[in-house]
Amino acid sequence: LRFDEQVRVVVFKSQVKGVFCAGADLKERAKMDDAEVGEFVRRLRNLMDEIAALPVPTIAAIDGYALGGGLELALACDLRVAASSAKMGLIETTRGLLPGAGGTQRLPRCVGIGLAKELIFTGRQIDGDQAASMGLVNHSVPQNSEGDAAYQRALTLAKEILPQAPFAVKMGKLAINKGMEVDIASGMAIEGMCYAQNIPTRDRQEGMAAFREKRPPRFTGK
Repeated sequence: LRFDEQVRVVVFKSQVKGVFCAGADLKERAKMDDAEVGEFVRRLRNLMDEIAALPVPTIAAIDGYALGGGLELALACDLRVAASSAKMGLIETTRGLLPGAGGTQRLPRCVGIGLAKELIFTGRQIDGDQAASMGLVNHSVPQNSEGDAAYQRALTLAKEILPQAPFAVKMGKLAINKGMEVDIASGMAIEGMCYAQNIPTRDRQEGMAAFREKRPPRFTGK
């Protein structure tokens, strides 16, 4: 996906009705020794980092349970859409663990330190509406009879992104992600570097031409 120039947006959904991702298999985990557990979690953390580093926008469609590593997967995405009936939580402390695949870092960056601490310390599960009210998800939608309401809303969101200039969207994502980790002056410099890369693109010229000619732009990602 990282190197496929035809990919504009990636939507993560489950093939299992009622479950986005229920997290690690604790029965499997119980058979591992300490070293194997450490390696398993390290690989899982690396996977989440790879998802977060995808250059195109990513959307998690949460139509059911997103618990533990399942919520960490959703947090690794840029945007999240949930069914109002979905259940989410970093429940690791209820199992004698702590989030180990990015949850302690991505959740506070998403909802703020106080709320993140409360959710992690208590292991509480929340529904889609509660998640939307605290900014954990972008949208909460009523579940439909097919059980894929969040996925359908994610597709609608993806279709809003698709017509936009692909390289500009990628640079926007890069500028936001890198800029959030530094002071604002450094962030402004990052934005400037991303903008400079976008100036010579054909899509920028196409966008200007389309505006002058009063027609929809035809972006190619070049």
